Amino acid sequence: MAVPIVHHPAYTMPLPHRRGFPMGKYEALIQLLRHQGLATAQTLHEPDLAARWWLGLAHDGDYVDAILDQSADDGVMRRIGLPLSAQLAVRSQAAVGGTVLAARLALQRGIACNSAGGSHHAASGHGAGYCVFNDVAVAARVLQSMGLAMNMLVIDLDVHQGDGTAEIFRGDGAVYTFSMHCADNFPVRKQPGDRDVGLPVGLGDEEYLEILGGHLSELLSELRPDLVFYNAGVDPHHDDRLGKLSLSDDGLARREDMVIRACVDRAIPIACVLGGGYDHDAGLLAQRHGLLYAAADHCYRDLT
Repeated sequence: MAVPIVHHPAYTMPLPHRRGFPMGKYEALIQLLRHQGLATAQTLHEPDLAARWWLGLAHDGDYVDAILDQSADDGVMRRIGLPLSAQLAVRSQAAVGGTVLAARLALQRGIACNSAGGSHHAASGHGAGYCVFNDVAVAARVLQSMGLAMNMLVIDLDVHQGDGTAEIFRGDGAVYTFSMHCADNFPVRKQPGDRDVGLPVGLGDEEYLEILGGHLSELLSELRPDLVFYNAGVDPHHDDRLGKLSLSDDGLARREDMVIRACVDRAIPIACVLGGGYDHDAGLLAQRHGLLYAAADHCYRDLT
């Protein structure tokens, strides 16, 4: 049996969006996963839309209401970078519901992946950087409220710092945030997390993986979390439009295997989310994202 993959039709629904947001990658990715035999009727799981009260566990109620009730003003939406629409609200709720379901499946089966998510710039009171609701933060709070997991680790390897996640969990002893990102990149003003590793522009595969390996070993051994959330952004790729790092396809593939296997070897469940990636060619971008699901499936088969 292949690794569980969470997918909702809203991930690929037509969405009013501004140039720069790579909407086409979601359809290209699910088609790629179907072609590879990873996304099948047996392995795909459709989530429910996130309930309003779920969103309120990590976000201010007024902000949640403004998005869901379609009353957010232009300033709020400019910060997000996407036009307000009913489709955007539904898609954002679906992505959060997807990460909640991926987390629950990971606790049951060891590994699970959402085919969207990773909206790590969304903070408690606002969205930013194409991120409306912080799906990982909401999922962590939902699991805690249900008594399914208490101590969690967020491993965020998107090229941009997970500032919203850091802000939401600042001072929280139960959810530890680790962000390894390009220091000279968005956001200009970083939010201090539990462990932030700012990398120099142009860093390549070997140096990147050596740094990551050291932090992974230390964090997983010391924290022993109930669950890991892994934001597997592919924007550290050397061809990414917004990246500034220099990972190759092979470097990304090795990274995905390193993170997932480090958790599997310690019997720590891991829920993976898509994260960022920006290329004008949706097919190429889907192939980079597809490396996560291939690595997750390979490790999952070792479990079963």
